[in-house]
Amino acid sequence: MDNIGTFQCAFCGEMNELFVKPEGGELQVLTEDCTVCCRPNVLHIRQTGGRITIQSEFEG
Repeated sequence: MDNIGTFQCAFCGEMNELFVKPEGGELQVLTEDCTVCCRPNVLHIRQTGGRITIQSEFEG
């Protein structure tokens, strides 16, 4: 299983890669800074059937 997911920054729109811990469970929520603009994104991560989907939203 590939544990790398991507998300689009909710502030600047740039794509970011993220290592997702499989032991974190099927549903995870965490805050991650964009690698381009450094602003925080709240990420909603779902792992199902070896597939990772990530939705981002503004923090605050």
